[in-house]
Amino acid sequence: MHVYILVRARYAARMNPDLPLARRDELASRLSSGQSLVAANLAVEFAVSEDAIRRDLRALASEGKCRRVYGGALPVLPAALPMAARIDMDADRKRILAQTAASLIQPGQFLFLDSGSTNLALANILPADFELTVVTNSVDIAAAVLRRTDLQLVMTGGLVDQHVGGSVDPTSVEFVRRMSFDMCFIGACAVSTSRGIGAFGLSDAAFKRAVVAASAQKVVLATTAKLHARAPYSVANMKEIDFLIVEEDAPGDVLAALSKSGPTVMTAVEKS
Repeated sequence: MHVYILVRARYAARMNPDLPLARRDELASRLSSGQSLVAANLAVEFAVSEDAIRRDLRALASEGKCRRVYGGALPVLPAALPMAARIDMDADRKRILAQTAASLIQPGQFLFLDSGSTNLALANILPADFELTVVTNSVDIAAAVLRRTDLQLVMTGGLVDQHVGGSVDPTSVEFVRRMSFDMCFIGACAVSTSRGIGAFGLSDAAFKRAVVAASAQKVVLATTAKLHARAPYSVANMKEIDFLIVEEDAPGDVLAALSKSGPTVMTAVEKS
């Protein structure tokens, strides 16, 4: 009897979009498909108050189904996870991107490697005996560089943000403002022709902007998932990026649009 009542209740919830549980399930479904949510728009769509939508989003965030941002929520994509959780994800994809990125590096350059799991893959395969100096805000990248006797390491200092995996506080921003990098490799949470390079964190975005301003050439390594993602904080428009390195499975129409937006787009291919 109890099972029958429970099944009836769930069926009714799915049939009636006005019920909170049905509405919440619909929001969770949209998030799982990669959509971002705007509370004001959802309130109009479901004919409820924004407070009701915000309660839904808080509940979904507590379940790990979304990342709350001002005015709504974003899906939980790999880039939104803490650095420690991202290091081993899609390792082969990141290694292939890193191989192509490494081909851009010239001997004697002063490089900046932004915190991020894809840039960590690059740190592990930096060209040997190029007399490179590597500056980074990342604890993990610094550790990888430190294991190499042919690389000079400089760290930005500052308070380490555990989510970012590196320092993005005002101390770090001021540090990079005093630098002049030949080339920087910027970590991107999202890549878009209209929105440019985006970040999920306000401080992280401000730090990245300072790095971009201090660099002669700017490079972004982007897994295909980042071409479909949206992030609330702007880092740079596409015209500010010199090289965008993408995967083989990146959609052709997206690549064509990105190529027209400014950067040289390079497709990473596995080296034999």
